[in-house]
Amino acid sequence: MQPPCATDLTPRHRGAVDTVMSLEPCVASARLQDAEQQAARRGARATLIAALLGFFVITLDAVVVNVALPTLGRDLGAGVDGLQWVVDGYTLMFGALLLSAGALADRIGARRAFGIGLAVFVAASAACGWAPTLAVLVAARLVQGVGAAAMMPASMALIRQAYPDPTPRAHAVALWAMGGSVAATSGPVIGGWLASLSWRWIFFINLPAGLLTLVFLARTPASPRRPAPFDAAGQVTAVLAMGALIYGAIEAGTEGLGAAPVWSAFLLAVVALAAFVWSQVRGAHPMVPGALFAARNARIAVAVGFTFMAGYYGLPFVMSLYLQQQRGLSAPATGAAFLPMMLTGLVLTPFSARLARRFGARAMIVGGFVSMALGLAAIAALPASAPASWIAALMVLVGLSGPLVAPPITAVLLSSVPAALAGTAGGMFNTSRQVGGALAVAVFGALLARSPDFMVGLRASLWLASGIALGTAAIGLRLQSPHSFEAMAGCSARPRRDSPRVE
Repeated sequence: MQPPCATDLTPRHRGAVDTVMSLEPCVASARLQDAEQQAARRGARATLIAALLGFFVITLDAVVVNVALPTLGRDLGAGVDGLQWVVDGYTLMFGALLLSAGALADRIGARRAFGIGLAVFVAASAACGWAPTLAVLVAARLVQGVGAAAMMPASMALIRQAYPDPTPRAHAVALWAMGGSVAATSGPVIGGWLASLSWRWIFFINLPAGLLTLVFLARTPASPRRPAPFDAAGQVTAVLAMGALIYGAIEAGTEGLGAAPVWSAFLLAVVALAAFVWSQVRGAHPMVPGALFAARNARIAVAVGFTFMAGYYGLPFVMSLYLQQQRGLSAPATGAAFLPMMLTGLVLTPFSARLARRFGARAMIVGGFVSMALGLAAIAALPASAPASWIAALMVLVGLSGPLVAPPITAVLLSSVPAALAGTAGGMFNTSRQVGGALAVAVFGALLARSPDFMVGLRASLWLASGIALGTAAIGLRLQSPHSFEAMAGCSARPRRDSPRVE
């Protein structure tokens, strides 16, 4: 039976056919739009995974090394000062270059900046793993820090690009931050396990992780570019000031404060810092605008970021050496000793915002530093024969300071500066954290090297970190309400409802 032709249809049927035919363009357009939305969602997921993996590896590399230091030192014949450079070489370049890495991401595009940084990071990781001497390892760690600095701000820019709507973006940022938390928590355990095989594997592990990140990055849409000024004078003087300061602190442990290389390094640091300040005041496009420090909260936040890392980053350095060299623990057992401290931060960090709304950011920050001071002082007061389980339990007090201090002080900082300076404020805050951690390792290592007995240097380091934590708690009491900056700046905008309460 043949189907009827169009001329055999009734007028009513022909009208229905015409209606269906007229809807075909709309259906095709809807299908195309749905396909585009699905492609955008796939691209956003790939972007988030790439950014999360990137943040994971650069955070892991900052903490995984500590547990492997004793075996690394034995293999390469490194003393305490050499081990300090293995830790600080990465942290120093990472922190120093963060100040201008955001401008690089804007200028060449976040996707390209992230890819270049990742390639540099992976290549440097391979060089670290194959390093035949300590000098080669330290040089490769410096290059690792360069790659990490390029990746960090680019990863955040990629997330903002992939998630333009605030609500999904907030969820994506939370997942991104969780990647860093997981890396910080698992770092000592992963480092201990890998070090039991060979310390070189703590660097080789970055190769498959980096290649997997590149696979997802290839599925990420291209990033827009925009003109971004580069403060060359500020960047050069910042690197000189930070590098000379860390070098002087490390060399003071072996040469003494009166040695010519030491005081020359400190003098260079002072001159470079003065040049940096002059370049920021007089420069046309400063990396750190003066308006950033107009608010008291901004000044306090930068100081808090710096001093917080003295205990939180310096403690794993000295305790890894102590537990393995003095107490005879294996690398995996040492990593396990840090697990309660790190798990505390991982478990409590998701509740930081709720706690800040309930108790106020100032109370949390002060309480966090008091907890850190008590934990450090208690560990310093322990007898040398105290069980390792006691040390692990007391380190939980230091771990508790992480979720109590880091999220609320970041939120208070961003609530206290104009929106246009939020990125610059975040970069300055992260730089202060990295430099604070690097300086803590340098000073604590110097105390270990100059002390007649390891326990004397260990206790001096812990008591010093405890005193710094108590001093910072006192400074935290001066935090103002987040809307104080707006009042000072003459803005009429009201503070956001979700800003943490400062009491």
